[in-house]
Amino acid sequence: MVLATPRHKFLVWGGNGWVAGHLKTILESQDKEVVATTVRMEDRESVLKLLDEVKPTHVLNAAGCTGRPNVDWCEDNREATIRSNVIGTLNLADCCFLRNIHCTVFATGCIYHYDDKHPIGGASFKEEDPANFDGSFYSATKSKVEEIMIHYPNVLILRLRMPVSDDLHGRNFVTKITKYDRVVDIPNSNTILTDLLPASIILAENNELGVYNFTNPGAISHNEVLALFKKHVRPSFEWKNFSVEEQSKVIKAGRSNCELDSTKLVNKLKEYNYTVPEIHEAYEQCFIRMAKNGEK
Repeated sequence: MVLATPRHKFLVWGGNGWVAGHLKTILESQDKEVVATTVRMEDRESVLKLLDEVKPTHVLNAAGCTGRPNVDWCEDNREATIRSNVIGTLNLADCCFLRNIHCTVFATGCIYHYDDKHPIGGASFKEEDPANFDGSFYSATKSKVEEIMIHYPNVLILRLRMPVSDDLHGRNFVTKITKYDRVVDIPNSNTILTDLLPASIILAENNELGVYNFTNPGAISHNEVLALFKKHVRPSFEWKNFSVEEQSKVIKAGRSNCELDSTKLVNKLKEYNYTVPEIHEAYEQCFIRMAKNGEK
C-alpha cells in the first residue's frame, strides 16, 4: 500500500499586499491550497487562532512596513515600523515554530551598501556578510530582526531588492523611478518577481531553511533599466540623472545601493531544475511581457 503524500496548504500573510497578491495568484494557478490573511502579525492571540483554524503546512510572510510612498515614512513613524517589522515578524515566526509550521519570510537586501571590500563592479555581498547599512530606519529594523530570526529552525529568509513586476503597479520599482524627476545611476541587484516568486514556492515546499539573497544574478544600473523600458515599453520616455549627494538633499533617509551574490540561490535552485535568468536578460523579457500586456 502506497501512502499518499500530504497535501501542502499555504497561508499567505499580507493578503492585500502587492507581493502577497502575486503569491496567491501563482499558488492558485498551480492548483495549490492557499488562504490569504490581513491579520496583524503582532497580534499574538489572533495569529495563533488563525494558525489553528487554517492549519497550514507553510506560511509565506509577505507582510511588513515599507512606508508610503517610500521608506522615508518610516523615519517619522518608528514605533509603527518596529511594531510591524520587528515585533510582528518575530511573533509570526515564533507562532509558526510553536505549531511546527515552515515560515518563509520575504525580507530585504537593502541592508548593505557598497564599501571598500565590496566596491561597484567588485565582490558582491554574500548571505553571511554582516549588514553594513543603517542609513534608513527601515533598513535598520530589517537587519536587526534578521539577526534574531535566523536562530529559528523553521524559517526561510529571502532577501528581495527593488522588486519588479510585469505591470506598472505602484509598488513596482520601475514604476517608481519612471515617476522621479531625476534618478541616480548606480548598479544594483534587482528581483524580477515573475522569475523568483515561483522559486520561493519551490524552496518553501521543500522546507529549505536559512538566508538567501533572492535576486536575479548580476547588477543593473538605473539608466540601463530605463533604456530597456524606453526600448520596449515607452519609446517617448526621457529621464535625467543626478548625483547621490544631490539626491540626499531631497530625501529623509539614505538609500541602499549594492550588489548581492546570488550564487547560493542559483545553485540551490539547480537541484530542483529551476533556472534564474541574469538581470539584464530578465529585464529584457520582463519589458517584452509588459509591452505585450499593453502597459504604457
